[in-house]
Amino acid sequence: MNIDIDKLTEAELIALNHRIVARLHFLAQMRAHTQMLEFRVGDRITFQPDGHPVLFGMVTRYNRKTVTVITENGQRWNVSPVLLRKVVEAGVAATDSSNVVKFHKK
Repeated sequence: MNIDIDKLTEAELIALNHRIVARLHFLAQMRAHTQMLEFRVGDRITFQPDGHPVLFGMVTRYNRKTVTVITENGQRWNVSPVLLRKVVEAGVAATDSSNVVKFHKK
């Protein structure tokens, strides 16, 4: 679909601009939602905010654009899911989001 913007009036250009901005906003929300679904409440995660050392914590809540994380030192952060990485601990399968450690029989 081609739109010849040279033939649009100022009002039509403004309306088109609003539709484009709304569509871009929607696509960004969908992308954030998809990234958010990679994490579950209770997942152990890590992230590094600008100007801070690497922090470790647990996902405690989903928000509209972010997830709430409580760090090991008790701080609460609202973090974009794109900045989070799951922590894989020894003895816990990478896809296991529970807080149960699985032991293998000898």
